[in-house]
Amino acid sequence: MRNMHKSPVIMLGGLHIDLSIVLMLLVTCTICLVLGLLATRNLSVENPGKLQNFLEWAVEFVQGLISSTMDLKKGRPFLSLGLALIMFLFVGNLLGLPLGVVTDYHDAEHAKIFGKQIEPVVKELDRLHAAADPASHEEIEVGVAWWKSPTADPAVAMGLAVMIFLLSHILGITRNTKNYFKHYFEPYPFFFPINLIEQVSKLLTHGMRLFGNIFAGEVLISVILKLAALGVGGWIASVLGLIVWQGFSLFIGTIQAFIFVMLTMVYFSQMLETHDEH
Repeated sequence: MRNMHKSPVIMLGGLHIDLSIVLMLLVTCTICLVLGLLATRNLSVENPGKLQNFLEWAVEFVQGLISSTMDLKKGRPFLSLGLALIMFLFVGNLLGLPLGVVTDYHDAEHAKIFGKQIEPVVKELDRLHAAADPASHEEIEVGVAWWKSPTADPAVAMGLAVMIFLLSHILGITRNTKNYFKHYFEPYPFFFPINLIEQVSKLLTHGMRLFGNIFAGEVLISVILKLAALGVGGWIASVLGLIVWQGFSLFIGTIQAFIFVMLTMVYFSQMLETHDEH
């Protein structure tokens, strides 16, 4: 008996740690770091390499995003942040597409890593064993998914959104203090609650849009793969559906990286603009 794949969550220092997310964040950061190092290893003005050309194009692309939302001179300090974000999101959004790594556990005693119990697996195995028919000899197992897009986890997506949310408000308070507090009471003082709700909604939509799109894509991939169990027709449908959806997911992952960074620059611009610049 196989159930839905679980996440390898362990308890460490009183916190629930999802090891698959930690792993995928490290993989994403490593890929971005290696790409950056390779692209800048042999810089050349006369004969730039392909990776250098790609990185230069990425820099110009982010500069274009910044200049479309604010004065480039004012937004130039955010170039490094924008470039790091778009590279991280592009790589992270696509990591879950090419493959999956799943380990199976049959009993709670062996559902451990680093000496810590994998809590979702232990709970699910206990539940399945309790519900199983004693006369049945069907094997019980629970799969643990280790390889997935880190942005398909709400903690990662919302963590990035919270980081941008806090940074934008710190910029508004420190660099545009008067207009920052004034805009909460515009156009009339009784709009203050509505303006507060607007800020909270920006935070939620910024993170959940990213999470929802990437998570839904990976769920649909797993559904398409299950079609192969329906016979030859299902296998053919699975292969064709997977090819089409992989291509579409590549598009979605790229678009979501673009949207996240674009909105980041928009939020920075809104916090830094003065009344005269409206």
